[in-house]
Amino acid sequence: MDDKNFSRRDFIAGAAGLGLMTMVPPGIRSAAWAAGSDAPEKKEVRIGFIPLTDCASVVMAAVQKFDEKYGIKIIPSKEASWASVRDKLVNGELDAAHVLYGLVYGVHLGIGGPKKDMAALMTLNNNGQAITLSNQLKDKGAVDGASLAKLVAKKEREYTFAQTFPTGTHAMWLYYWLAAHGINPFKDVKNITVPPPQMVANMRVGNMDGFCVGEPWNNRAIVDNIGFTAVTTQDIWTDHPEKVLGTTADFVAKHPNTARAMTAAIIEAGRWIDASLANKQKTADTIAGKAYVNTDSDVIVARMLGRYTNGLGKTWDDKNAMKFYNDGAVNFPYLSDGMWFLTQHKRWNLLKDHPDYAAVAKAVNRIDIYKAAATAAGAPLPKSDMRSHKLIDGVVWDGKDPKKYAESFKVHA
Repeated sequence: MDDKNFSRRDFIAGAAGLGLMTMVPPGIRSAAWAAGSDAPEKKEVRIGFIPLTDCASVVMAAVQKFDEKYGIKIIPSKEASWASVRDKLVNGELDAAHVLYGLVYGVHLGIGGPKKDMAALMTLNNNGQAITLSNQLKDKGAVDGASLAKLVAKKEREYTFAQTFPTGTHAMWLYYWLAAHGINPFKDVKNITVPPPQMVANMRVGNMDGFCVGEPWNNRAIVDNIGFTAVTTQDIWTDHPEKVLGTTADFVAKHPNTARAMTAAIIEAGRWIDASLANKQKTADTIAGKAYVNTDSDVIVARMLGRYTNGLGKTWDDKNAMKFYNDGAVNFPYLSDGMWFLTQHKRWNLLKDHPDYAAVAKAVNRIDIYKAAATAAGAPLPKSDMRSHKLIDGVVWDGKDPKKYAESFKVHA
């Protein structure tokens, strides 16, 4: 199924309301039904988040009290870095988190830190990240991938690029974009890891020449006249998966109803955010506060509404800006999405051997929990657990032969 042809007709409508759990197919119902009751086993859940625009559905699920509808209380917990989120998930300080898709897979496979069986309950958002280059690169004529490649090829000095976590989404978008322009991210340039809220400050003092991060930090760099947007991630892969609601497999095993309730509440929050411009403005005003992203609301809301400027004089309305629901198309944890991250981990030698791509994705992406939650929230479900996309280099990813796909790239580690 091509994502561009994704419509309501492609969905199977679910029954709404927790009282209709009996209408859920038995296999799904049993996965989200503990001890003969659908009541949440844990009433209060700590969900970690990093100060980024795409934490919005987790925050608004609590602020708008969608959590109460499902018998839980969500306590958003602001974290300093993705490494901190990882560690607190693994040791149980956090029940779940707004977290990088690839981080969950990295922990599950024991790359980039401790190994622990993990679960991705839903996708929180599509799109809405970007790659920012410094004004110093602009002064040297590097304003896009092609001109950056020419500058790097001159080898006047070593250029440094930052991502937010070694196995995470931003690392994969950065590496894919550089490689699509013939730049090997491990041989031709230096890459470093920097927490999202620290990106702009580090570029200001010259610690890096470019970075890939979520909003609002790309727009913040423009507002502060430090850098410009070279490419948005939706231009690298339209409607790409980004953050997930991540937790441990242990948590889901012990608290299946709580996992379902969390997921349902956040599905509803995402639907509410996407429902109107007024809701997006209220969301931006809320998450701009010190307890959350801690920046100006205007910096958040511009790109949340798809009103882009690149810092080079170009402005446009982007219909593929950050999405939190999009008729349910955003939130389903497609197996092919998880498998894609594994192919890139193998491409960049983070994984030494090919994993069993499908088996890992089926273990991590808890489609059973998601389907129960979507049914409770009245969200539609897609007909397939897989989807296809064409990325910026023209290569199509459909999940059918992940080993061949992982080995097909000319530029690799």
